[in-house]
Amino acid sequence: MIHEIETLLKWHGEGHKTILAIVLSTWGSAPRQAGSMMVIRRDQAFEGSVSGGCVEGEVIAEAMTMLHFGGAKKLSYGISNENAWAVGLSCGGQIEILLITVEDSQAEHLETALKKIKNRKTEILEINTRTGEMSAPKILSTELRESPVPVMMDRLFFLPFRPADELVIVGAVHIAQALAPMAKDLGFDVTVVDPREAFAQEERFPGINLVTEWPDVYLRANTPSATTAVVLLTHSPKLDDAGLMVALKSPAFYIGALGSKNSHAERLERLRETGAEEESLQKIKGPIGLDIKAKTPKEIAVSILAEIIAEKRAT
Repeated sequence: MIHEIETLLKWHGEGHKTILAIVLSTWGSAPRQAGSMMVIRRDQAFEGSVSGGCVEGEVIAEAMTMLHFGGAKKLSYGISNENAWAVGLSCGGQIEILLITVEDSQAEHLETALKKIKNRKTEILEINTRTGEMSAPKILSTELRESPVPVMMDRLFFLPFRPADELVIVGAVHIAQALAPMAKDLGFDVTVVDPREAFAQEERFPGINLVTEWPDVYLRANTPSATTAVVLLTHSPKLDDAGLMVALKSPAFYIGALGSKNSHAERLERLRETGAEEESLQKIKGPIGLDIKAKTPKEIAVSILAEIIAEKRAT
């Protein structure tokens, strides 16, 4: 979502007429969830996806027509035996999409939402599906305020913009060099923490937030939330254990530590001796990552990310 909005605002700021396509609802095995976005420019350049490739061509064609008339339009796609490989969802699902001609007012609301989520705040936009008008509702029910997914109520579509999940990586090591950009590409807000300045070099982690503090100091000042994953990769008890003790007292949805079965057993014993409760120790994924027989740093990074995603979807 963030990338699509950034692209939309960039194109709009450059004077391009653009269409925003938003998935309103899905049924069955539709490949994209409600709230998924696609941004389309007059020259048919586009970013994002509303169906994983099934109906994008038709949506772009509809957008080209809309650019001449403005306003908003709803589109519905499904499957039948006759059109499974034409304009339809061959996966067997159904999908409803809203196309909106982006004017200055919509761009302003989307820019505000983008700023808020980048500051780790939540914004909910109310979108009129007949006109495409957007607004920030002043009064919201608890259901709408807390819903993690978009909600349709009559002609209004309530689209939540929530901060991205966080990934805190302790240890600016070679596995972190592979893991950090992968996680960033998946939409995580990534921070790498390592007090060793020789390791925490911008050249080794371009575009990644680097912090040269002790892990426990950083985690106390930036308490992991229920949308935070904490990964400890240093192999150093001095660094990893202190960070673990803080992370275990937090609601972080994932905590993983690098090491063999034997080193993990030794780690657990050290943490017991420092007062960690047995129940909290069970939260640590160790050895870290799904067992895919990973060997290289990039393979290990893939296994870690896969385990994080599996844990995230299970919550």
